Amino acid sequence: QVESLHPRPGWVELDPEVLWSQFVGVIKEAVQTAGLHMGQIAGLGISTQRGTFMTWHKRTGKPFHNFISWQDTRSAELVGSWNNSLLLKVIRVIFTVLHFLTGNDRYLAPSFLTFSTQQTSMKLSWVFKNIPEAEEAARKNNCCFGTIDTWLLYRLTKGSVYATDYSNASSTGIFEPFTKCWSPTLCNLLSLPVSIYPPVKDTSFNFGSADSEIFGVPIPIMALVADQQAAMFGECCFQPGDVKLTMGTGGFWNVNTGQHLFASHRSLYPLIGWKIGKEVVYLTEGTISEIGTAIRWAQDIDLFTSVDETAKMAQSIADSQGVCFIPGLQVSVDDTYLCASFLGLKPSTTRNHLVRAILESVAFRNKLLYDTIVKKVHIPLRTIRADGGVSNNTFVMQMTSDLINKKIEKPANADMSSLGAAFLAGLASGFWTDKEQLKKLRRIEAVFEPQRDAKEYRPAMDTWLQATKHSLHW
Repeated sequence: QVESLHPRPGWVELDPEVLWSQFVGVIKEAVQTAGLHMGQIAGLGISTQRGTFMTWHKRTGKPFHNFISWQDTRSAELVGSWNNSLLLKVIRVIFTVLHFLTGNDRYLAPSFLTFSTQQTSMKLSWVFKNIPEAEEAARKNNCCFGTIDTWLLYRLTKGSVYATDYSNASSTGIFEPFTKCWSPTLCNLLSLPVSIYPPVKDTSFNFGSADSEIFGVPIPIMALVADQQAAMFGECCFQPGDVKLTMGTGGFWNVNTGQHLFASHRSLYPLIGWKIGKEVVYLTEGTISEIGTAIRWAQDIDLFTSVDETAKMAQSIADSQGVCFIPGLQVSVDDTYLCASFLGLKPSTTRNHLVRAILESVAFRNKLLYDTIVKKVHIPLRTIRADGGVSNNTFVMQMTSDLINKKIEKPANADMSSLGAAFLAGLASGFWTDKEQLKKLRRIEAVFEPQRDAKEYRPAMDTWLQATKHSLHW
């Protein structure tokens, strides 16, 4: 875990040199711990955090700035200016009319286009407005843009390979999943030079080899994949209707929509899951902010000692006594003034009630997003598989299962992103020949089945929904 830098309020950065040294160190340590040597490694698969990016000089390789994290809010003023602009309102009207006349889903997303600080596009626009060196290099066709995967590939190959894959590209919001290319429309709108973007390759693909000076031997780089898509692949969610729920720092619901690309809605958006040869698998994703963040914060203020005890604390009481937790520890996309809060505190409120309220807020938000998916994604949902650190919390898992009235599988290994990257690299290197072999490697640790009627939670959820309304624009 690379420690974040906060040079100014709202800025969240990662030092590229620290990231690089930790990346190399982790690989060496993993190989040594496994009792292997580098010459035995058939291929390397790289899964990385999405939406975090950097720009650097094409000729010298020198970065123009640190990695700007997906959590960074430096573009807030730019976002506000664009969202209130007449031009954006005109664009929405034009695309609303185009969608009405053609019925083409390509025009649906721009019809309610709204920018946010989480989007790579707005932060990249900020870079070219505020870092003259990057802007000048771009004018001379000497500027490279890359998410973490692209930078690591560039460094591993000593600058000889500059590329990304479809899963990472589609996660930037600058890549058009319908046409499978960087969006010239968005680039023109935001004055982003099209020349800065890397070529996009298959997810499971021979990208070249790591320079032998780094690990002692050249190691083939056989997969690049964004973390949520990697987790989807690691969970073997290969069929349309398969659902992956990751609960880590944030929450991510991903639905395999097969060859069908569903248009963006306000809370759901399309992604390319992976591309392997002629196979392109699309996903629809919905996100929940601040799951693990809120739990870590609660631990930091000594509401509990160990995360492992939170489920027992929540289960030790019948309910939260009307206490509600409203997340808002990070800037909200919809409400920049939203802040985290507890509502309904009483003299009888204990730590157990506060902890239960935090965990209930996770399950309630899972329910809201699940209902949206059922309503908007017209594909019968099949299996639901959970991963991420919070999936180890039996209270959250059981309450989510009750609320959505569906069985949820939890794998023995909660870190699915690394497993998905390994699967993709193994397929590219010929270690495995097909996905059926991967399915046989799945190990399920627990299955959570509905035990209570969802209606029993209705009073508590109604109270929580009311509390969220009271906390808006605080």
